Amino acid sequence: MPATSTIVRRSLALVAAVFVVALVAAVAAGASSAWPFHRSHAHGTYLALGDSVAFGYVPPQAVPTPDYNDPHSFVGYPELLARRLHEHVVNASCPGETTASMLVAGAQSNGCENSLGSPVGYRTFYPLHVRYRGTQTQYALHYLAFHRDTRLITIDIGANDALLCQETTADQCTSPVEFAGVTAQITSNLGTILHDLRLEAHYRGPIVVLTYYSLSYSDPAQIQSTQALDSVIAGTATANGATVADGFGAFQAPSLAAGGDPCAAGLLVKLPDGTCNIHPSRAGHRLLARAIVEALGT
Repeated sequence: MPATSTIVRRSLALVAAVFVVALVAAVAAGASSAWPFHRSHAHGTYLALGDSVAFGYVPPQAVPTPDYNDPHSFVGYPELLARRLHEHVVNASCPGETTASMLVAGAQSNGCENSLGSPVGYRTFYPLHVRYRGTQTQYALHYLAFHRDTRLITIDIGANDALLCQETTADQCTSPVEFAGVTAQITSNLGTILHDLRLEAHYRGPIVVLTYYSLSYSDPAQIQSTQALDSVIAGTATANGATVADGFGAFQAPSLAAGGDPCAAGLLVKLPDGTCNIHPSRAGHRLLARAIVEALGT
């Protein structure tokens, strides 16, 4: 097993600080807690679930700055995949979601419904792509019960679980016991989510679980740590009858062509100072969408 400190500090930063930047932007913009939802009665044949990657999150430092009050400002791999497959997507993802908060109302998230030390999160200030109360899983089960023509479900989730372990332990989740607890939580919660989609919602179509890309393909420690997280997610997906899409592999070749740097390859959101945010750019989202298409064999 690779060093858990590397896992939580590097690869699991993929969805880090979502709540912080969103809250800062909310305060600066004087955002209201009222949600101006645009698709309160959404209906589509493709249901997307997950965290900030699926949401298409862009940080406020990016240029142009996204309009957080308009969810149409955020276009992620689910929207690009839907266009490619000629399906209509309903994207229920939430920035900062954990496997626990996705499943249990009030559970600790990393900035979706709540954040560490605070009862507020992204959903407190801004609309998601679709309007719902309760958890993502509750919404998904309700949605599938009334939309039997759903043809595809995709999920990316798990990075925030380990990040919370880092933020809530004195040694930043470096002990094998603590990291084993995180992997057990991901395995249990993701397994329950997939089980419920099949047995409670009676959904029989494909479920694709997307693994995470690495923030570096030249650093052996980061490569190893990202793959360690992905192996837990992929193993759980496979054990529960889901298909795995290789998010790690999607970024690998272009990153290696740019010296192992996905930022230099244009796969991450560029910032004005020339650095990159940890979230995918439009080009990065295209590669993630392609990975799902390849996993589906479409």
